Amino acid sequence: MVDGCVERPLQLNFSDLLALPQYETLADWHCVTTWSMLDNRWLGVRLSDVLSLAAPKEEARHLIFEAYDGYTTNIPLEVALEPGSLIVYGRNGELLSHDHGGPFRTIITSRYAWKSAKWIRKITLSADDHPGFWEVRGYHNNADFLKEERFS
Repeated sequence: MVDGCVERPLQLNFSDLLALPQYETLADWHCVTTWSMLDNRWLGVRLSDVLSLAAPKEEARHLIFEAYDGYTTNIPLEVALEPGSLIVYGRNGELLSHDHGGPFRTIITSRYAWKSAKWIRKITLSADDHPGFWEVRGYHNNADFLKEERFS
């Protein structure tokens, strides 16, 4: 589901996502604890394509991801619109397992891994920022790994 500051709230299932343009991207995966997995081949849809269907309202500035397990995290809309921000269902030629966030999860390639939520239930667009699970526990709100933004 995509809701909040949008003109057209969406309810998408797996088939709906497969009907959108598919993208494969090669990207590294950076954990806040300083380990990385290099050269992951992610398969899915661009978050920007999903958001364009929902038509964000002018006041939309942030996305809040909510997972089926209650986990939340947030990113600015401008980060969501980057080509490396995806809803993925595959990695390295295989479907994502449940343990790795399947059937689909977000991948925000320009941010540390905690910004890439597993088991997405809802994406809410908001005029205001709403820090998520790790952000309210001292992790950096922006989480740009190139700037090593690990902790607040």
